[in-house]
Amino acid sequence: MIVFFRLLTFMRPREHVIHPAGQLPLPVAQFLRLRDQIPWLYGLLATNSVILAYTHRAVAPTTLTITVPAVLILATLVRMAMWLTPIRAEDLAVAKVEAKLRSAVAVAVALAIGFVTWALGLDQYGNAWEHGHVAIYVAVTVLGCIFCLNYLPLAATLVGVTVIGTFLVYALLQQTEILIAIAINIGLVAAMILKLLNDSYHGFVDLELAQRDLHRKRRQAQALGTENARLAETDALTGLPNRRFFFAMLDSMIEQASADHSFCVGLIDLDRFKPINDTHGHAQGDRLLQIIGERLQSSRPDDVIVARLGGDEFGLIINGGADKAEAIANSLCTAVRAPVRLGDLGVSVGCSAGLVVFPQAGTTAHALYDRADFALYHAKNQKRGQCVRFSGELENLIRTEQALEAALQGADLQTELRLAFQPIVYTDTLEVVSVEGLARWTSPRLGVVSPEQLIQTAERVGRAREVTLTLFDKALVSLARLPANVRLSFNLSGIDLGDPGTIEALLSRIGQEHHLAHRLVFEITESSLIAEIEAAEVALRRLRAVGAQIALDDFGTGYSSLSSLHMLPLDIVKIDRSFATRLDEPSGRRLIAAIRNLARALSLDCVIEGIETESQLIGARLGGFTLAQGYYMHRPLEMADILRLLAPAPTASPHPRNRFG
Repeated sequence: MIVFFRLLTFMRPREHVIHPAGQLPLPVAQFLRLRDQIPWLYGLLATNSVILAYTHRAVAPTTLTITVPAVLILATLVRMAMWLTPIRAEDLAVAKVEAKLRSAVAVAVALAIGFVTWALGLDQYGNAWEHGHVAIYVAVTVLGCIFCLNYLPLAATLVGVTVIGTFLVYALLQQTEILIAIAINIGLVAAMILKLLNDSYHGFVDLELAQRDLHRKRRQAQALGTENARLAETDALTGLPNRRFFFAMLDSMIEQASADHSFCVGLIDLDRFKPINDTHGHAQGDRLLQIIGERLQSSRPDDVIVARLGGDEFGLIINGGADKAEAIANSLCTAVRAPVRLGDLGVSVGCSAGLVVFPQAGTTAHALYDRADFALYHAKNQKRGQCVRFSGELENLIRTEQALEAALQGADLQTELRLAFQPIVYTDTLEVVSVEGLARWTSPRLGVVSPEQLIQTAERVGRAREVTLTLFDKALVSLARLPANVRLSFNLSGIDLGDPGTIEALLSRIGQEHHLAHRLVFEITESSLIAEIEAAEVALRRLRAVGAQIALDDFGTGYSSLSSLHMLPLDIVKIDRSFATRLDEPSGRRLIAAIRNLARALSLDCVIEGIETESQLIGARLGGFTLAQGYYMHRPLEMADILRLLAPAPTASPHPRNRFG
């Protein structure tokens, strides 16, 4: 018997692995657990039957000790072999498994009837020992089989009822008290075992259902986590990969790059997108970005990554050298430039690109992005609409900027910053009406630095507010020294207008020198308003409310001049110097006259800038301009020179027709 059970263990299906609860349909889980137990049931039944037949060999007919048990045992061995047969994935289809379970119930009942009938047939022979053996055989075998059928409670119940019911009826017919008592005892134990097995089965079912629900929720959570991870790396507007994905991929490529492998990083930034967004609304601007994102995605080669980094800026990661990358960047820019239909509206935008090569331009994601951004910046300012590769020349420019940043970070602003003053005059008398304060920075380390570099560097290093307030303090001191009929213009950048702290500090200083407020003019350029025109409008209204005036500088070069005139609280318009060169042309004079008439219609004073010749001054005067500024009249002067210039008392009274008087 020991050899038989070792053989049975060896014959267990090796491919079967118990699956964790809840990962399979309930009938399949039930079937797989039965496969572990039913072979043992048949082994027990066959072994006990062989032993029973052997003990009755001398007292019962050969038919009952050999022929009948041989047939029954052969049937059990066939069924055992069927349960031990390796199963395939298709065998675990729910419909097939349910059919096998129904077959198992029917076979179990049939075999139960066969074996109990045979056992009771043997009970007709022998003495008390043989009769006792039959009772023990019935009891232990049926209980063992019930245990092995605990995952098929219907079969366990039918087998128990069939065997024990038949044995009880047989005992009653024999009218033997001891046999009847044995049958009742077996029935009670079987009933208790069946209840426990039934409870255990329900526990198994509950566990499977609970685990299935848990796995379902886990799958949902995993799917949600996967979707969240995808969304976290996807731009919601365009569907392109976003900034997080771009830099994660860039870091990964840098880590995996070999010494002889190169790839390129590019940035594409749209030109003329802001005016479309402002003029036609953010909804149309968003739709435009979606269309451009679709174009970039469909136009890119398979090995190129295109991501939206924010606003109207897109990033590229391109496997290969600079020539290949530049060709791809140019083709993508061509796709971007194609006209776009937004409903009934047809628009088009341009784009510029900056490109760097790994590892020549840098070996970190931060360095590559910064240099690509610098190449893009150079493209937009010097070669708009083109793709610019980062080069040694641009590296030198970066180093220059780094030197500027280092110098400004350590600068003593009070001693290094000063103001120069360029007068604004009447075109007929050349009398000085106002002076414009112009920033000057002389660094002990770098020497004289241009105002444009000063402002740009201050914005990069975070000292824009300090620079502005230092210069404004000097402007207030200078204004107090000027004659009472002369105003002073002070320039504000876009950063200044968008910084509530700067505006509050300016208002505080004006409040301390309130008697000078009406002589202040704050000059702004349209380009400084593009980013946050709403915030700029609020800031300008606050400055105007304390008595200062607002002048729009470089008028005619911005993107939305007419909307600026309409939206902003302006008092003065300064026409860009580029128009002064056209005063000698009839068409130029007509254009400038139209601008002047527009300003007058809006009750705005008008100053024409860039007057550098006498003929231009005469043209401005004939064109109806009363105010002008330029090198022909005065170059920027130091305060001492301005005071000497203004020392003689003016011979002509101020003109009441404009607000400078």
